[in-house]
Amino acid sequence: MAGVVTPAEGEVFKRFNPDLQKRNLELREQRLKNNEEFVSKLIEYSKSDKPVWIVAAEAEKREKAEKLAKAAEQGTERETIREQMRRAQAEGK
Repeated sequence: MAGVVTPAEGEVFKRFNPDLQKRNLELREQRLKNNEEFVSKLIEYSKSDKPVWIVAAEAEKREKAEKLAKAAEQGTERETIREQMRRAQAEGK
């Protein structure tokens, strides 16, 4: 009975506004990529003896710390380049 009532995926898509259809198709690759990443992370988290939500929280903390370290490193590199440019400019005057 539910199979008769539930429309097929293509039928629902055809009922969309043409603009929504276009947008849906454009974003489909990104959604599929995000889903694949999510599933692969879940599989990786499930390999641990800890609950998935704890492992996920630890991974988020680790990723955040890595991003902060990378941003700090880039800031240091920029400052070094600026200082070298100032020295070169001062020597050129």
